[in-house]
Amino acid sequence: MTIRTASLEGVATIEIARPEKKNALTQAMYLAMASAITAAVEDRSVRALLITGQPGIFTAGNDLEDFRSAPPLAAGSPTTVFMQALLSCDKPVVAAVTGAAIGIGATMLLHCDLVYLSDQARLVFPFVTLGVVPEFGSSLLLPRRIGHARAAAALLLAEPIGAEAAVALGIASAVLPAGEVLSHATRVASRFNALPPGAVRDTKRLMRAGAAAGISGAMEAESSLFVERLRSPEAREALQAFFEKRQPDFSKT
Repeated sequence: MTIRTASLEGVATIEIARPEKKNALTQAMYLAMASAITAAVEDRSVRALLITGQPGIFTAGNDLEDFRSAPPLAAGSPTTVFMQALLSCDKPVVAAVTGAAIGIGATMLLHCDLVYLSDQARLVFPFVTLGVVPEFGSSLLLPRRIGHARAAAALLLAEPIGAEAAVALGIASAVLPAGEVLSHATRVASRFNALPPGAVRDTKRLMRAGAAAGISGAMEAESSLFVERLRSPEAREALQAFFEKRQPDFSKT
């Protein structure tokens, strides 16, 4: 199984566990994560969710075999189902990231409430290099969170954001040694057991209400362009170059 789930002492954990593929996400994995989020929301004993990966890697993003065969952001796709599940989750979501978070691995962190990184973690938004556009509302959320100039470096040039910078820019909560990230995130998630769950849910809803309409609009625009861009010569060249293990040539696209 490539998605492991557990519920213990009020914390529902979702672990991306496909290390041989750098935790690349398949359509089946998206559905498993969406189901786990929905189950945690419906379980009254769960007070918080914890999303994590494997030591040294959070996720490399989409599995490009799946990516090439089925548009990941088509209406009703497993990727979209996962996005909507995380977006509508009314319980606190804590992320523990001990390595690279690439593509949707980075954009999903923008929808988590508390994000803890190892000192080796980095966030990468490689969409333009693949001939596509950002997703999960990141074209709106990242500039709003870190400013246009820094977001341009991340989204237009795909420059990685290191752990310390992610905290300084307000993307993450704290940086810890790799061996302490998961245990610290688990302790933080467990703190919600001692807090009134209704007040926590209502506060989260209020914090996100102002941006909700904008995020939905951004996601709709992103999805439409993403699917369109997948059919472009640029995207075909980027994916072909990936599978042929060479640098893409966009001079003729």
